[in-house]
Amino acid sequence: MHLFVTGASSFIGKAVLAACDARSIRVTGIDLQPPTRPDCSMVDINTPAIADAIPEDIDAVIHLAAVSRDSDSQGRAAHCFSVNVLGTLNLIEAAHTRGAGQFVFASSEWVYGSEDSVAERHEDDPINAALMTSEYALSKYVSEANLRQAYNRWAIPTAALRFGIVYGPRTKNWSAVEALLDSVARKDEITVGALKTARRYIHVEDVAEGILASVGLRGFEIINIQGPRLVSLGDVIASSSSLLGRAPRITESAPETPSIRRVSDEKAQDLLGWRAKIDIDAGLMSLLPALGLKAADGMT
Repeated sequence: MHLFVTGASSFIGKAVLAACDARSIRVTGIDLQPPTRPDCSMVDINTPAIADAIPEDIDAVIHLAAVSRDSDSQGRAAHCFSVNVLGTLNLIEAAHTRGAGQFVFASSEWVYGSEDSVAERHEDDPINAALMTSEYALSKYVSEANLRQAYNRWAIPTAALRFGIVYGPRTKNWSAVEALLDSVARKDEITVGALKTARRYIHVEDVAEGILASVGLRGFEIINIQGPRLVSLGDVIASSSSLLGRAPRITESAPETPSIRRVSDEKAQDLLGWRAKIDIDAGLMSLLPALGLKAADGMT
């Protein structure tokens, strides 16, 4: 098997390449960052010559390159859409030209829009783009629609994977999980909006496994790739406190308005035979070296 990976030097890209190496899967990668391995190179997904970078008859294009955070997209719609929408269109056309066997697109649970503390969100739920307030979410939703049109035109099997909130060992661009673990370690008092705010946080290694599980899928499919369970900020703080042997004082600034996003992973289980395996306790343990932290005695 031979995979073409964009965003190969990104947080998720590195995890995907590591998972491919473990399976002896051949990879050709591109990124805007200088390559750290001989099978990767510096190529912009917006270049008209992108097809030249894709090996002919590649088994799948794994498209991870993007403006990947909502905070980096706010007030920068032109930049966000240039990369996330136009770059994706450029790449799917190149994939078609090069005879790629499949296109796997990194989308996001952000497309579901406003948080809902009651209803679980599914892939077939209607989404009203007019209600979206996030440039990042809209760019991913528009790209999903564009890829559906491309599938109808060229019949390239396509999997749009809506990732949950990703966390893992890294030193910057943290999610709430890494940020709270670091705060528990270094602060005597922590302020959060609401301890009940919750997401199905997913470890980057589980994301990589979910991506590879989707390789070979036929048709056009949208699939939620989510963590094992709904985890609240209170859960993250409690697990971090136990792991580190710390007990900082917690203050809630808006306890009456928690933000809870429930997203189903049933389709991933049924269609891919995949489910996230790394629970929050094991996930937090994996973060310690990157954050320069050590577990409390007896917590290894």
